[in-house]
Amino acid sequence: MSRLKNKVRGFFAIGMMLTLLGNPMTVSASPTILETEELTAFLDDVIQREMEAHHIPNLSVAVVHNGSILTVKGYGFADLATNAAVDPDKSLFRIGSTSKLFAWTAVMQLVEQGKLNLDTDINEYLDFEIPNRLERRWRQEKAGPITLRHLMAHTPGFEDYMTAVFSISEDSLKPLSQQVRENRPARVFLPGEVTAYSNYGVSLAGYVVQMVSGMRFEEYVEKHIFKPLGMGNSTFRQPVPEAMTQQTAKPYRYVNGEYMEADFEFVSGPAGGMSSSADDMARFMLAYLQGGQGVEGQILQEETIDQIFGETTTPHPQLDGMAHGFIKATFNGREVFHHPGGTMLYDTGLYLIPEENIGFFISHSGGSALVNNRIFLQLMDHYFPWEAQNDLKIPEGMADRSAAYGGEYYQNRRSFTNTDAALSLIFGRIQVMTDETGHLLVTNMGETHRFVEMEPGIYRNLQERQAQKHGGDFRTIVFSTDSLGKSMLITSGPMSYSRAAWYESIGPTLAILMGSLLVIIGSLAFWGVQSLTGKFRRSKGLKPVAASGSRWAKRAAVALGLLVFIFLLGVMAAGDIDPVYQLPQEAYTPPSQLSVMMDATIPYAIVALAAVVLCQAVISWKKGYWQTAGRIHFTIFALASGALSWLFIFWNIV
Repeated sequence: MSRLKNKVRGFFAIGMMLTLLGNPMTVSASPTILETEELTAFLDDVIQREMEAHHIPNLSVAVVHNGSILTVKGYGFADLATNAAVDPDKSLFRIGSTSKLFAWTAVMQLVEQGKLNLDTDINEYLDFEIPNRLERRWRQEKAGPITLRHLMAHTPGFEDYMTAVFSISEDSLKPLSQQVRENRPARVFLPGEVTAYSNYGVSLAGYVVQMVSGMRFEEYVEKHIFKPLGMGNSTFRQPVPEAMTQQTAKPYRYVNGEYMEADFEFVSGPAGGMSSSADDMARFMLAYLQGGQGVEGQILQEETIDQIFGETTTPHPQLDGMAHGFIKATFNGREVFHHPGGTMLYDTGLYLIPEENIGFFISHSGGSALVNNRIFLQLMDHYFPWEAQNDLKIPEGMADRSAAYGGEYYQNRRSFTNTDAALSLIFGRIQVMTDETGHLLVTNMGETHRFVEMEPGIYRNLQERQAQKHGGDFRTIVFSTDSLGKSMLITSGPMSYSRAAWYESIGPTLAILMGSLLVIIGSLAFWGVQSLTGKFRRSKGLKPVAASGSRWAKRAAVALGLLVFIFLLGVMAAGDIDPVYQLPQEAYTPPSQLSVMMDATIPYAIVALAAVVLCQAVISWKKGYWQTAGRIHFTIFALASGALSWLFIFWNIV
């Protein structure tokens, strides 16, 4: 839908949307006029309550409407040590993935100039080649070219990593040209097939801007976006330039009754490295709501803005999709184009409502994206009240159809080829069950939502008011099938989920893991006690006779048990969550040489020794090692070792 220029078109569009979605809500149709004094008082109340409830040390907000900045305000302290208040005009906040909107703006500028085409093979713009094939273990066929349009819609087919995204070491930040070469993730889906949020995809687009313009990405944005908009308190440079150092709102986390300061976070520039003030972000929002016009020049033509908001990429007509890098969502019956952003300490949200000519920006440290979302939803409820209608009827046969969708689903934004794959067991899982009436019970991010069938394979959330989620909305879900035949759960926004096979589910995986560890560590302890008993018996002159082969089998098993024990200790030590950064330390700091060496040797040694022990278990029965109970014990140990090795191989630990 293009930018709405009159209410007739707006009412028609909303009416059509309500018809398509089954008329789930009623919406106020009267135009809304925001007044600065009332708006500021409302925000003061809402924001202060949220800051107190969640111990947020600093926050900055901006609201624009009808071509002007209605309010731009800071809350809390930019520096707790000096009690320096947040200055909304100058205080810089790290805006995380909201930075991506500037990368897409740069891309669209070059599209306007005819230097880029959204549907051209990305390799045409690069000085290195992305292979046109899939790189997944069981999927190696040829793949079509990736385009900028795929990157904008988060459908290029790249896997994504959860570790090494952030760093607090400046030495870890590589030049963009090096990042896109050395950190390239594998292609695991056909382009356009699966929606899976991709930080690398945006970094790649930023590098295309750099290659085509002949300027470093951060310099290009300074000249062609910041300058025309008068954004003098914004930068992609990391760390921020010395002149801006004192302007940065320091990041804090409330831990055990006190605010603890964090270090500067380094992240790939185009994907999330920008720092900005609320006033500057207000200028950016105004440009998008005023046909691309800035205070000192035009950043995009009005036709391009119309195209951005009007052409969306969506996996299903019932779902909101992506609009040239903006996430499209429906809040209280209004089309909203937004993008959240998060680092380890900062959380940001930018929301545009073109039909109402309203923009809302918020950023803070020490909280979570859910805080920003709650504040925005309260703003929407205040100015655009609505009433959900939960009188949706249960279609005949819904229970039988719903039963087919039960299971566990993992997000497709994950790793498939490296050790990060195992993290998908913990993060981003969705559980789908049915109740006695056939409603779907979908558990996501700790909340269970109840869905009713609208059409076969399409379900509507009955708890619609609480359905908005970080990065998209959870109002409607659609079930589909990918090219591998896997059932997919698709939501609005840049995320999709695939159903896990039984052996990929967390229950069986944890059962195998815990069972094998219990047998291996328990056996190691048993053999330790047995060894001490043997020494005691030998001290009494009793020398048990054992075959040479059985001794070597036992030694291999003990060595394997010791390696598993060492590996387990390493995992436990690395898994400690830092209270400030809320991630394990190895996720944002370079690993030690010892850790690298252990990761490169111990898992492989465990798998190799497991193969030896399995062979020895077979030999023990042929040659009659030990008594029957001993052979049974050794066989169980060997099977547990084999099961653990299978987990290591399946989840890419080796």
